[in-house]
Amino acid sequence: MDASILLVGCELFLATILEPIRDITASTIEVASNPAEAVPLIQAQQPDLLILQANQPDSFALCHQIKEQSRLSWIYCIVLEDCKFEVDPTLQMQRSLESEIKALDAGADAYLLTQFPQFASQLSQLETQKPFIRLLQAHVQVGLRRVHNHRELMRANDVLSAIALSDPLTELNNRRAFEWELPRQINNARSRDLPISLMMLDVDFFKTINDTYGHLVGDRALQLIATRLRHNLRFYDTPFRYGGEEFVIILSETDCTEANLVARRLCRLIAEQPFVIDETLDLRITVSAGTASLLPDDDVRGTSMLRRADHNLLTAKSQGRNRVVSC
Repeated sequence: MDASILLVGCELFLATILEPIRDITASTIEVASNPAEAVPLIQAQQPDLLILQANQPDSFALCHQIKEQSRLSWIYCIVLEDCKFEVDPTLQMQRSLESEIKALDAGADAYLLTQFPQFASQLSQLETQKPFIRLLQAHVQVGLRRVHNHRELMRANDVLSAIALSDPLTELNNRRAFEWELPRQINNARSRDLPISLMMLDVDFFKTINDTYGHLVGDRALQLIATRLRHNLRFYDTPFRYGGEEFVIILSETDCTEANLVARRLCRLIAEQPFVIDETLDLRITVSAGTASLLPDDDVRGTSMLRRADHNLLTAKSQGRNRVVSC
């Protein structure tokens, strides 16, 4: 599996564990000599696995720092400690347990004790390390599997998010996406002291289309309207299917006068050219529109601005349809 591993420790530590890890994975492996050197690598590259030498200063602090950050907390951290074995087995067990508790409290996913050879060149001493090496390799493989599962989960979440925020009929973003996006754009407009407007569109006499030609023709008409809207908006305008035959468009960096012009242009483009439903049916369709621009006392979620746009839309429909009422 394509993954990345960062090893953090002294030269002897790296010489001891590098080859055993290379034996079981083709993952990209990078090294850092200490936690301070590792920090910028972690922030920039976000490795999948982190293997830390516990005996270095700030190793536990680095592990804790990673687990405290939501964008890094998924990194699988293995802490290795070079243990100086005591004569008293009870004291040895107590110190080992204390070290393991400290590592787990810092957020480590795994903690291993070992004794490194005094010199990296004394590879013959690694014979005594075989059980540790096998255990380390097993933990690395567990970490790699967790990385794989994490990526699959993120991929599935991305698909589900796209489905949840998309209207399957028109392939525009849906009302839920609009209710998430509008507050964000309002905040951005206010922080940059820029105007922002909304446009609400409603297909005129849409019920008549459904009653006369059936719902499949109605659905096709909505698809074609959505396509015409998408192809005739400015690149910084965002269309949504609000529900039924209603659409709403966020007009970024657009004041009341400009919003009125954009709405009139769209209404004209929809009314002037018939919609080809199939080889036997062309429909002439018109829309009514209401626009509203952000005011200083509008709420942060945009509810009051949306209410004004909806009120203007209703006014346009009551005045005969196929028209725009602004601000």
